[in-house]
Amino acid sequence: MTHELTILALAGLLQAVQFALMAIPANLELGMGKTASPRDPDRMGGKTMLELLSTKIARLARAMNNHFEALILFTLAVVVIELSGQNTQFTAACAIAYIIARILYIPAYYFGWTPWRSVIWFIGFGATIAMIVSTLF
Repeated sequence: MTHELTILALAGLLQAVQFALMAIPANLELGMGKTASPRDPDRMGGKTMLELLSTKIARLARAMNNHFEALILFTLAVVVIELSGQNTQFTAACAIAYIIARILYIPAYYFGWTPWRSVIWFIGFGATIAMIVSTLF
C-alpha cells in the first residue's frame, strides 16, 4: 500500500477516535434520551445539541465535524494521486503533514489554542491542496 493510502486509512481511524472522544462524554453529559433522539430543537428545549453541550465537549464535536469536511478533500487528493499513479516523496510528505495536523487539531481546538488552531488547520489544508496541485504538473 502506498504512503498516501496508508495515511488515508489512518485518517479514517482518526475520525472514529474523534467520534468516540466526543460521543462518550456527550452521552454522559446529556443522557441517552437526548443523544439518541432525533435532536429536534423542540425536544431539546429549543436548542441544538451543540448549544446544550459544555464548551469543551462542543469543541470536540466541532473538531470532529471539521475533520469530516477536511477528509473529503484529502480523500479526493489521495484518489487523484493513486488513480493517476503520481505518488511521489512530496505527496507522501504532504499526506504525513495532513495527518499530523489533524491529530494536533484536536487538542488545539479542545484547549482553545489561538491562533495555533487556525495555523494547524491551514497546514493540513495546505498539504492537501499541494497534493492536488502536484498532480497537475
